[in-house]
Amino acid sequence: MKIYNTMTRKKEEFVPLHEGKVGIYSCGPTVYNYFHIGNARPFIIFDTLRRHLEHMGYEVTFVQNFTDVDDKMIRRANEEGVTVAELGDRFIEEYFRDADALGVKRATVHPRATKHIGEIIGMIKKLEAKGLAYEVDGDVYYDTHAFPGYGKLSGQNLEDREMGARIEVDEDKKHPMDFALWKKQKPGEPAWKSPWGMGRPGWHIECSAMSCKYLGQTFDIHCGGVDLIFPHHENEIAQSEGANGQPFARYWMHNGHINVDNHKMSKSAGNFFTVRDIVKEFDPEAVRLFMLSAHYRSPINFSRDLIEQAQNALARLYTARDNALFLRESAPDCPMTAEEEAFAARADQAISAFNAAMDDDLNTADALGVIFEYVRDMNASLNEHSSRAAVEKGVNALNEMAGVLGLLRREADLVPEDVKALVEERQAAKKARDFAQADALRAQIEQMGYVVEDTPKGPKVRKA
Repeated sequence: MKIYNTMTRKKEEFVPLHEGKVGIYSCGPTVYNYFHIGNARPFIIFDTLRRHLEHMGYEVTFVQNFTDVDDKMIRRANEEGVTVAELGDRFIEEYFRDADALGVKRATVHPRATKHIGEIIGMIKKLEAKGLAYEVDGDVYYDTHAFPGYGKLSGQNLEDREMGARIEVDEDKKHPMDFALWKKQKPGEPAWKSPWGMGRPGWHIECSAMSCKYLGQTFDIHCGGVDLIFPHHENEIAQSEGANGQPFARYWMHNGHINVDNHKMSKSAGNFFTVRDIVKEFDPEAVRLFMLSAHYRSPINFSRDLIEQAQNALARLYTARDNALFLRESAPDCPMTAEEEAFAARADQAISAFNAAMDDDLNTADALGVIFEYVRDMNASLNEHSSRAAVEKGVNALNEMAGVLGLLRREADLVPEDVKALVEERQAAKKARDFAQADALRAQIEQMGYVVEDTPKGPKVRKA
């Protein structure tokens, strides 16, 4: 497998630190609100990365944090008259509700910043001891000029950054780009005891401390949105490598921006949508398919038309799968014909092409293309005369590929017993040539939300 490494700016062969095992750290949400579609993209993309690596046979330790204390959280908690912890608890639950709907698997570990204050303080003390951090009246800052490698991820020179920086003048800092590791408590803020007095951690140090605890000082892949390259990930590198004296993440993966109707998403522009908003109208699985329809490093444009297209495409996949499952119910248990053997070989070829696309820097767009081409072949090759072995081969190949992308998660619709009874009654009416009654029963079935299709193998019932 090849991965585009943001650090080296080229595709590299992925070689894990430990054979057969992969450690991944993915930046999670700040839990002060429902997450928006911009957040949804990295959650879906890097869940797919995990699924692909597991499909390849790797044992994956996937760590995704929750930032559960920061300025935004404090501000909203104060507005609502609740504690920061209560706000965090609520929106972590809401995160899981939306993430589950999108097919995002639970991480191996979901660490919360507030549960790792000891580890955070320990890392700051190491930085202080090494001359990489300094305290000013209860605030602790990272000395960016004391770390020679600062800027290596973003590729930007520190001095150039400082000259063009739009940051508040802070007379307490030695240098404009120095950033907070520990913040002195202000009135009404949550705080913890520390060697520098009551206070709370800065954002960047949280991820360094938590990734180190669960993945070690050096691990395989760190991922997140392209907007996190600077300053967040740059600062993580400075903190982690400065404290531990070891390389931090070996591969860096970043997904591209998401626009809405070709405009940057923002609340002020009125084009800011949470996932919760969108799934009121669209299938969350269609949202996932949409997010995978472009290469993860490319920008992607979100629009109603494109989501509708994704929803229609998803329906084609479910129709192909459910039709095949219907055929399997009555398919004869006999050896495959020569034509079926040829189809089975093409199914294997499709899986190989799919895997090749995924191995090429997680090219989900090409992988989806393989799936839809295969579905066309499956629809043309399987019919009421197909053997059970051929049908099962077709279904299993589709499920294998779709499963890596987190698609086709719903079971085939089970027809309720009362609908089945009406279908049988309709068949009896047709046999008795009582076509008026048969039509009336069909209409009754449709009112119950199901469609009857007459096939050479008998009636097929599906949800409308």
